[in-house]
Amino acid sequence: MAKILVVEDDPNQRLLYEEELKNDGYEVVTARDGREALEMVDKARPDLVVMDISMPGMDGIESMSRMLSQDHKLPIILNTAYATYKESFRAWSADAYVVKSSDLTELKSTIKRVLGAR
Repeated sequence: MAKILVVEDDPNQRLLYEEELKNDGYEVVTARDGREALEMVDKARPDLVVMDISMPGMDGIESMSRMLSQDHKLPIILNTAYATYKESFRAWSADAYVVKSSDLTELKSTIKRVLGAR
């Protein structure tokens, strides 16, 4: 069973992702922001990270850069409401980029694809 770290500052979205992914058979750990995410990467050793970009304190791009400097093979999916970030070279290090939706079909299929590529 793959372990997924969900990094999301909105508590309702974080809970939704956690429940949906658990229902799909994943082990899920969560973080509220970039700083907590860095701690969870060290502590929980996830197989994949699903991360929001726009968060207070340390944003997802900075968090991703720090995570990848520790483990350059850690798969990261950026999951954000802002499609404009996809064009930013700072987001290119991510394995995938998904625009948030109330329908989690695209996110779930992207998770399967990225995990399958490992």
